[in-house]
Amino acid sequence: MKTLKYLHLEWSKTSSMNHARRDHAAFTLKNGKVLVCGGFDNGAMNSAELYDPSTANWTTIDSMNDARGEHTVSSLNNGKLLITGGLNNRDFLNSIELYDPSSETWTTTGSMNDPRGEHMTSVLTNGKVLVSGGYGNGHWLNSAELYDPSTETWTTIDSMNSTRSEHTASVLMNGKVLVTGGFDNNALNSAELYDPLTGLWTITGSMNHKRWKHTATVLVNGKVLVIGGFEHNALNSVELYDPLTETWTVIDDMNVARGEHTVSVLANGKVLVTGGSPGGTSLKDAELYLSLQTN
Repeated sequence: MKTLKYLHLEWSKTSSMNHARRDHAAFTLKNGKVLVCGGFDNGAMNSAELYDPSTANWTTIDSMNDARGEHTVSSLNNGKLLITGGLNNRDFLNSIELYDPSSETWTTTGSMNDPRGEHMTSVLTNGKVLVSGGYGNGHWLNSAELYDPSTETWTTIDSMNSTRSEHTASVLMNGKVLVTGGFDNNALNSAELYDPLTGLWTITGSMNHKRWKHTATVLVNGKVLVIGGFEHNALNSVELYDPLTETWTVIDDMNVARGEHTVSVLANGKVLVTGGSPGGTSLKDAELYLSLQTN
């Protein structure tokens, strides 16, 4: 039996960032420090800072070249971080930057073909980066493109079957990318697969519930756990995707409906769900997904 257990966790405060920000990006580096960059306060920001867990201190580092929020950050095989797109104070961006943790510096790299924010990035098994969907130039996008770190160039590829933003894009154990849900003026339950070997998108089984701002997590057994999100209101529904049958199974609901949350797979294989929003407010509670099966 798979269950979601409600946890009452104790949280302790740590030192505050040097700048207030929202819709920013954060990534844990290999040295254990956490990079936080961009976001919005009174306007779009290009500032960046590092959190050192050993001292609980924040250090301001060189700023990005472009102010942006609603962007993505991806870790490349060469150790650098790829920051893509996002929104400045007026426009969606196609500009790209690379952050080098060894020198703590930013450099610009080749721009995407389409400006976009609220998109998704997926690092493929071949090291290239897939960017899918999002919103830009006044409309929802189904376009997709690939970034090649060896040439620092972008190539437009086959478009998705549906326009969507604020979706999920998960790299499966077979190397394919599963895209689920999202928003295109309405919540979506459709799902599709990108095959890096053929460069094509194919429709797969639809979720049981329409959702956006949800999470999708690849489990140790290869199945994909989709949690929460929004349709008209926040959802507590949870479902599992089986890549072998391309079907979805509804499982036990969460205790608290939420979207805009985070999910972390723990060393013991359990899944920790934290925070998010039920709509209009923010949550501080957490839940634990228990009793994962291995088949």
